[in-house]
Amino acid sequence: MSDVFLVRNGLKQGDALSPLLFNFALEYGIRRVQVNKDGLKLNGTHQLLVSAYDINILVGSVHTIKKNEEALVVASKETGLDENADKTKYTVMSRDQNAGRSHSMKTDNSSFERVEEFKYLGTTLTNQNSIQEEIKRVLKSRNVCYHSVQNFLSFTLLSKNFKIKIYRTIILPAFLYGCETWSLTLKEVRKLRVFENTVQRRIFVPKRDEVTGEWKKLNNEEVNVLYSSPNIVRVIKSRRMRWAGHVEHMAEGRDVYRVLVGKHEGRRPVGRARRR
Repeated sequence: MSDVFLVRNGLKQGDALSPLLFNFALEYGIRRVQVNKDGLKLNGTHQLLVSAYDINILVGSVHTIKKNEEALVVASKETGLDENADKTKYTVMSRDQNAGRSHSMKTDNSSFERVEEFKYLGTTLTNQNSIQEEIKRVLKSRNVCYHSVQNFLSFTLLSKNFKIKIYRTIILPAFLYGCETWSLTLKEVRKLRVFENTVQRRIFVPKRDEVTGEWKKLNNEEVNVLYSSPNIVRVIKSRRMRWAGHVEHMAEGRDVYRVLVGKHEGRRPVGRARRR
């Protein structure tokens, strides 16, 4: 309600106006990138993925990505934003693994490393566009989550239903993050089933044979009967179908829908398609 006054020390951390001004500054730099002329075209639309300050430029050549990256850096500097060269990487997804190796990504005093894989929004992307590396990363992360609660799963004073709730609410959500986009092979399915059987055997302790009096571990069929819920593979398939239904009902202008129904321009290269 007072008169206008000038603020010279900027915004404090946590100020509600900070993300709004940041979006304005970043949007100005993004619009300067020449994606309208060059880039990867899918279903008539050039692709530029942006989430917060994570920007992913998709183009068809090393020369084009270098030109777009330089335009983004110049436009960002006008608004006071700097690029973190240490976190900026690039990769080449091609049938020819030697493609782009002779090129170097350098702008001014910065040089960018070429990597075989990188993480974008929590998902590992590889130059072969393979989901196997993402499954391996998830299997490693689930070990940390599983070992953090395995003492509770072995605690005899806790009921089996409570242990199952721990598995469903703590372990599974961390393990199945982004599973809606997984294309599983039999090899990955076996790994997932082995993981689930390991957790379930921790929950359902070995039983004692009434005849011999010996303790024996439960086999997979016995564990599945005691669990009496859909296994992890069926959960993944149901989530994929649910996500596909959401995408199908999206508006035609949504990027996710265009990616689902879109087709690459040009012709398929000579040779058998990669098995997946």
